[in-house]
Amino acid sequence: MTAFGKLSAAVVMSLFLAGQAMAASCQNTGNFDRWLDGFRKEAVEAGVTQKTIQSALGGMRLDQGIIARDRRQGFFAQSFLDFSDKLTRGRADSGRRKVEQHRALFATVEKTYGVPGPVITAFWALESDFGSGMGDLPVLRSLATLAYDCRRGEMFRGELLAALKIIDRGDLQPGEMIGSWAGELGQTQFLPSHYLKHAVDFDGDGRRNLLTSAPDVVASTGAFIASLGWERGQPWLQEVRVPANLAWDQADLAIQHPRSHWAKWGVTSADGKALPGDALPASLLLPMGRNGPAFLAYPNFQAYLKWNQSLTYATTAAYLATRIAGAPAMHRGKAGIPMLSGEQVKELQTLLARNGYQVGEPDGKLGAASRAAVKQAQLKFGLPADSYPSAELIDRLRRK
Repeated sequence: MTAFGKLSAAVVMSLFLAGQAMAASCQNTGNFDRWLDGFRKEAVEAGVTQKTIQSALGGMRLDQGIIARDRRQGFFAQSFLDFSDKLTRGRADSGRRKVEQHRALFATVEKTYGVPGPVITAFWALESDFGSGMGDLPVLRSLATLAYDCRRGEMFRGELLAALKIIDRGDLQPGEMIGSWAGELGQTQFLPSHYLKHAVDFDGDGRRNLLTSAPDVVASTGAFIASLGWERGQPWLQEVRVPANLAWDQADLAIQHPRSHWAKWGVTSADGKALPGDALPASLLLPMGRNGPAFLAYPNFQAYLKWNQSLTYATTAAYLATRIAGAPAMHRGKAGIPMLSGEQVKELQTLLARNGYQVGEPDGKLGAASRAAVKQAQLKFGLPADSYPSAELIDRLRRK
């Protein structure tokens, strides 16, 4: 089970971010049974057999509890260090044991898909603690409810249809589809559309079983990561030390420099040794600003952001993979790095928008658009432009 209970940390963040564009207060005015009749016809047109439709949807009922859970999604503000500490505690050791236990399997999967064992294992750990926390709710009922619901019905209609096709293909039976309230399945918590497209029968039993087959779980996760653009044999994240006089505006995932340039500017590996003077492109990632941990994010880091667009989650998953691969615990930076509350971030976003910066709807979450706007404002006020918000920036914007 993850730190967020039966629902994986990745999907919690994904659904929260996706839901910002939708009205959480929309009202369902239709009839669920009539909607379900229409969906059955849609499934037939999509090629799903009547046998599967009846076995999966016969007796289906609306679950108001799922709608209530979807409506009350929320986040308490957490720093990267707090979030990472909570999700990685003990998992580097357990991850290394898992890699050793399945050494031959991971070697074959890496040869096939190009994704190293520690990268796969980190997601395996974070998403379900290696299968111990996959969820305990009927996925088909959750998907049918969310597909009917006005909030994100179109998205979940596609996921429900994919779930039926998984059954039709013979991978799972309806009764086996137990998972999260948001419809995720398996030990690395695939949405049904990802399961349908990327699941692999790696143990050769004729089924793609991400619930109980370690070979299928590991290979399918590797195949999915490869589909996100993973580059074989390349790094993903490296902890570094940064000098106090760095040009902080260069610390941006949208900016890449050859590793030799970072070395020339005084960036070193975490142990103080010089970086290789090569042309490998890298971005400087400061998840808590110039006073916190520092990383070079290589092109493969983009696969983490495609798995989940939350920078905090992506960085945590990538960092955990480096730890499983043998890297030491990260340096935590200066003590007492101030962190804004959700309400302060929302005020900051409102002030930024009022001053012409593009932040989207003020929601109290520091996403990519908000970080970019923070950097622009820091540059304007002559503050260190590390994209990390501060009470000082809020004060400057209030007085403007």
